This record gives sequence, structure tokens and C-alpha cells, in this order.
Amino acid sequence: MTDPSDADPDPLRAPPGERSVPELLRFGVVNLDKPAGPSSHQVSAWVRDAIDETLATLDPEGPPTRGVAHSGTLDPKVTGCLPTLTGDATRMAQVFLEGAKEYVAVLELHGSPPSDFREVVAEFEGEIYQKPPRKSAVSRRLRTRTVHELDLLEVADRRALLRIRCESGTYVRKLCHDIGLATGGGAHMGHLRRSATDPFDDRDLRTLQDLVDALAWAGDGDDALLREVVRPAEDALAHLPAVTVARSAARSVATGAPVYAPGVIDVDDAAIPAAIRDDASNDSDAPTDTDGDAPTDTDGDAPTDTDGDAPTDRDTDPDPPLAACFTPDGTAVCLGRVVGDPDAENGTVVALERVLL
Repeated sequence: MTDPSDADPDPLRAPPGERSVPELLRFGVVNLDKPAGPSSHQVSAWVRDAIDETLATLDPEGPPTRGVAHSGTLDPKVTGCLPTLTGDATRMAQVFLEGAKEYVAVLELHGSPPSDFREVVAEFEGEIYQKPPRKSAVSRRLRTRTVHELDLLEVADRRALLRIRCESGTYVRKLCHDIGLATGGGAHMGHLRRSATDPFDDRDLRTLQDLVDALAWAGDGDDALLREVVRPAEDALAHLPAVTVARSAARSVATGAPVYAPGVIDVDDAAIPAAIRDDASNDSDAPTDTDGDAPTDTDGDAPTDTDGDAPTDRDTDPDPPLAACFTPDGTAVCLGRVVGDPDAENGTVVALERVLL
């Protein structure tokens, strides 16, 4: 007879609202308000060390966080929204590249603003060309980035206050420099604060002191504040289209299997590439022969795949959106991209990018 203690543990986590404090700390996110002075790397190290100290007290037999990951480097002088993933949640760090970022910047003009200053600023809304600055950590090749919104909030003497909502990877310092060139007088970036990183913004930021206090209270048995400061990591996926999968399918994903059609319960429309929607629509409208069978070619040799996994152009869609897969109770399962018809009877629906279990 098999000893129940020898059975493999269930890879699925408890639902987000039912996790213990150690479980929350090992798969959480803090919407951190980065202060001026330390680097993003140093702030992350402080978060990691503080959490690991608490875990050593609350769950000495369990593992430490194994690290944290932030939403994108802010220069030491820059403040604001720095969502930080803890423990196994670091596997989903790529999600912050999928959303937009928002900044409030002071533009220091080198001369008086021109009479058409507002129109000059408006020219930088939309797709722009940028070459990363010399001190950047990426290749300095010309690339495009999208500025979704660019608002001139206030002008006082030689200073202008800008609100910028832009694609991840946009260099605001370079944008300010280019606006200055367009005015004819030059400009540089003064103070900069990040006010949002999708899906988080500055309405519920938490400071390092908030985190340290919450961890101290939790160590003494009161976890109410900690549950406000450290949120389930699933909150970092709120801006992605969702795929709901059966728990049995989620357990298969934990072993590296993709999400197959029988395990799909629901899919947000935004997760389905246009090519797949069009294919599904065409299939439903396709004529059939008198026996009710879909027509084949005259030789009957059209290639098929009994598992429904034959590659099609849908597998090579140039830009299928990143989607997040969840169990019905809201537990994150994986990140991936929809590559097959969710309404099909078989075949792969979601190709995996990151397993989150």
C-alpha cells in the first residue's frame, strides 16, 4: 500500500485570498514608491533582505524568496512607481514590458518657450524615433517607441511640466532633449517621477518603511497591514487578457505541457489573434457535402493531423498578445500566447512562455 506522504504535492497554489503569509511573500508584488538616492537594484536588495528575514522567523523550514524583480530600472534620482515581484513571482517580470508607463517630468528649457511651444510638444505624441543614450545598458541602435499621451500641464518661466504616457523602453530624458531641439533653444530633463507602470499607478504606492513596518507586525502575529502592502502576484497580471483553464489542465502545465483545447474553460476576446478569429469564423461558414463532411481536395490527400496540432499560419502570427492563464479560483498558472482555436475539440490553444506554478 502506498504511503500518502510519498505522493507528489499538488503544484497548484491556494487561491490568492487564502494564502498564508509565507506563501504570500514567496509569490507577491509590492507597488513600491522608490525614493530618490538609491538605485533600483539597491532598493530591490533591501526588499529581498527584509522579506527573507521575516520568512526565517515565520517559516524557518521553508526556502527564502530566491530574489525579487522590479518593473524597470529607474535612475537613482528618479522617484515613483516601482512594482516589485517577490520569490517565484519573478518569473513573470516580462509582464511589465506589455503595458504602458507614465511619468511626470520637469522640462528645463534653455531659453524662453516659443510662441508655438504647445504645438511643438504635441508633435512628439505618437510613434517617435529614439537612439538610447550612451550610458544605457542596451544596444545604441535607432528604434521606434510610441508616446501614447503627452500633455503640457504647466509652463512657468523656463520650466514646463509634462505628463507622458508611453511604451515601455521609452527614454524620457532623450525625449526631453529632442523636444528642446525642436524648440530651437534646447532643453534637458529636470525632476522625473514615474506615476504608473501598468497595471499599477501612484494611487496606492507603498514606501520601504511601510513594508518594513508591515513585516515587523506580521512577525508579531498581526498580518493585516502586510496584506495591504504585499499583494498576491496575480495583481501584476490584471492588464493582460486572461485564459481560464481547468485545474487538471493547470497540473499538466506544471510539468511543461501546453494548454490543450479540452482544458480551456474561457478566453478573453483580446487574447485571441485576429487570424484565429477569422479562421474560426470561416470554418463555421464553410460549405459541407451532402454527408455533412467538410470538403477535401479531389485526391483526398489534404494533410491532416489526428491530434489537431498541424502547424498553420496562426502559429506564426507576428504579434499574438501575451495572455495569463488562471484556474477558476484565480490562481496564476502560466504566461503564454493563444495559437489555436479555443473552441476546437483538440489541439494546442496556448503555447507556454513561462510556467508560474
